[in-house]
Amino acid sequence: MSHSKTRTEEIRRFILEQVETNPANIVNQTEQTYDITRQTVNKHIRYLINNNLLEAHGTTRNRHYLLKVLTEKSIDLLITNGLEEDRVWREEFSSLIKGLHDNAFEIGYYGFTEMLNNAIDHSSGSQVTITFKQTAVTTTITMLDNGEGIFRKIQKAYHLEDERQAILELSKGKLTTDPDNHTGQGIFFTSRMFDDFMIYSNGVFFSHNLHPSEEWITAGNRIESGTMIMMKLFNNTKRTDKEVFDQFASEDEDYQFSKTIVPVRLARYGDEQLVSRSQAKRLMARMDCFQVVLLDFNAVETIGQAFADQIFRVFTRHHPDIKIVHINTNEAVMRMIKRAL
Repeated sequence: MSHSKTRTEEIRRFILEQVETNPANIVNQTEQTYDITRQTVNKHIRYLINNNLLEAHGTTRNRHYLLKVLTEKSIDLLITNGLEEDRVWREEFSSLIKGLHDNAFEIGYYGFTEMLNNAIDHSSGSQVTITFKQTAVTTTITMLDNGEGIFRKIQKAYHLEDERQAILELSKGKLTTDPDNHTGQGIFFTSRMFDDFMIYSNGVFFSHNLHPSEEWITAGNRIESGTMIMMKLFNNTKRTDKEVFDQFASEDEDYQFSKTIVPVRLARYGDEQLVSRSQAKRLMARMDCFQVVLLDFNAVETIGQAFADQIFRVFTRHHPDIKIVHINTNEAVMRMIKRAL
């Protein structure tokens, strides 16, 4: 393949991959990234439009571009005892997926069946709406049930002070309101397999990503009850479900889910600082389910002495067999941790 053809494909791929986050300024962004003229960028954009990969909207001054939806389907299902998630996937959606490698297809299957099973077994709802969309860049699956709401149900089952605390518990993994029949691993692993994973319920929002989509939140605000889950996967992902499972599995022969990684920022509400022992106890609740706990301090500017002491001295003294690892700590946080050790 010639250098010019390779560069052409690279530029067009860049436009497709960046347009979703920068629809109104993609021309300028491409100009600056590749040091090419506006005329050249527009030529590439016209090619993508003519090949049904991109759509143009608005007048010249307000022109913006969107990925063209290549495949779309939405169905409403009654939640009954006979509803089977794998059958719905096989009969309604698997044939719609185009151009994905086996690894991406398997991730789609895992996430779809796990989340639909959650709606069937846990939502206490009577109906679920499933929407599937595929563009040249992403495959997106959305599910909306009319049940009680996932965060409210977890709050009641675990006697939590606030629905927002359910987000923290979900992020740890091994959380289920039906331990006799479920392991509580579905959301944990699904959120790490997909490139974008979001849950919205009763005004409470959870995203595995640090910066959730404003557009999706706005749509979610219209939900009066139930739970909405959105899973988005890049079509060209190299990730495999096995890699994700291995990342959190023990090195023993039993291959158990023994490791978790928890965003420490989820232990705070609003703008409050992480300073108290009660906040630390909330963070470390149920950590005795794991052998290794990675505490991710990303976006945490500082912590208090009592908070650090409760985790790194008191908890570790009572649970000597659990390995606590801190990651993404800044200098101020590290200083407090060292004081507690």
